[in-house]
Amino acid sequence: MKNNRPASEKMRIIHDTKRPMLSDYIETLFDDFIELHGDRYFADDHAIMAGVGWLNGTPVTVIGHRKGRTIEQNMDANFGMANPEGYRKALRLAHQAEKFRRPVINFVDTSGAYPGVGAEERGQGEAIARCLYEFIELKTPVISIVTGEGGSGGALALAVADRVLMLENAIYSVVSPRGCASILWKDPTREGEAADALRITAQDLYEFGMIEGIIPEGQSGSQLIRNVGRALRDTLAELAAEPDMDTLLQKRYEKFRKIGVFRQIKQEEIEGV
Repeated sequence: MKNNRPASEKMRIIHDTKRPMLSDYIETLFDDFIELHGDRYFADDHAIMAGVGWLNGTPVTVIGHRKGRTIEQNMDANFGMANPEGYRKALRLAHQAEKFRRPVINFVDTSGAYPGVGAEERGQGEAIARCLYEFIELKTPVISIVTGEGGSGGALALAVADRVLMLENAIYSVVSPRGCASILWKDPTREGEAADALRITAQDLYEFGMIEGIIPEGQSGSQLIRNVGRALRDTLAELAAEPDMDTLLQKRYEKFRKIGVFRQIKQEEIEGV
């Protein structure tokens, strides 16, 4: 899909408060959705919304980063930046889905995991690492869609999946553009410049083989949501056609191993220059 907008322009698009958010997808696409709360260890993190519902007659588990449209909603959801208990809640629901053989659908939209002192004290790094470790072996189909920002490990924790899709104006990066600008130039206001240099658009990542598909957004929010619904139904049907779970797990493992090898080769090329 051709979309020649630079990453800096896409950042402005995905920060538009009129753009569909997790609650809009859930309300429109999933029937009889029931939200489930808590990680059974510490608290219920409002930055992660998770629950069960029906997609076109198929029972599914839905997990995603939650943001708001008003300052009060965003403060309640911590601007989509999850604490460790959010990722532990996500993993709890993922294992519940595995037990009942429900596919897992993740919606990724975060600038990154919350970097506060309390989050670090409660094991932020361990919580994210455990998501990576256990999602790779989860014995049920997993689909992840990057709908806006896909920032750092906070996004990757919900993006170890059989199919990773991105909306055409989404971005996905090992570090947020603002974080990159702060590290490189000690100037977070240069985040647009950093975004354009990082090659983090859906089109870039599809070209690199990091994602499996790009979802067109259309001309309105309702059309965007319909396109996401169509992509989910098609992808679920594709995964259901796999001969058995062992085959699906092996393909998932090989996919992420190949990504790691690709990045290693690129690094060796850079170091050899």
